Amino acid sequence: MSRVFAYCRVSTTDQTTENQLQEIAAAGFTVDSKRAIEETISGSVAASERPGFCRLLDKLEEGDVLVVTKLDRLGRNAMDVRATVEALAGMGVRVTCLQLGGVDLTSSSGKLTMGVLSAVAEFERDLLIERTQAGLARAKAEGKPIGRPSRLTGQQVEQVRAKLVAGASVAALAREFNTSRQTIMRTRNAAEAAAAA
Repeated sequence: MSRVFAYCRVSTTDQTTENQLQEIAAAGFTVDSKRAIEETISGSVAASERPGFCRLLDKLEEGDVLVVTKLDRLGRNAMDVRATVEALAGMGVRVTCLQLGGVDLTSSSGKLTMGVLSAVAEFERDLLIERTQAGLARAKAEGKPIGRPSRLTGQQVEQVRAKLVAGASVAALAREFNTSRQTIMRTRNAAEAAAAA
């Protein structure tokens, strides 16, 4: 008889995997507590680089079943999800995704379904990036400031530049203007670039 494992992942410490475990149980899967792997890590981290997922791989054997509630538990990138499922299939492990109606992702129909959904998710992410870049380009063309507002006012920038020329240290100026050393260094670098131009 196949052993059933569950992989439950959340991205932040203020989230819990409890809902995922309940959803898996409600779908009719009985998972021994030693076979339920839970971890808190971003989905953008490749599955092969997650400590909990690596522990899971050490436990899995041919004929086992791995249950996840959603594809994004395995990863946010279509390539990573596909590679993870293919690696598991190569080990003889079936992967079941409840989000897809409990389909076995290692079967022919499961691979097709997963491929389409992963591609759509990646397409949506790429569209979001394109829209963001277009919005930034438009704002820049309209002369709107891009990025974080400066920690220093124009007058403070001039004071910092004058004190740097007079020999003040970056650390001392950071303390005096209640800002970071990086802000002072950026101000110094911008002044040097303007002088060299």
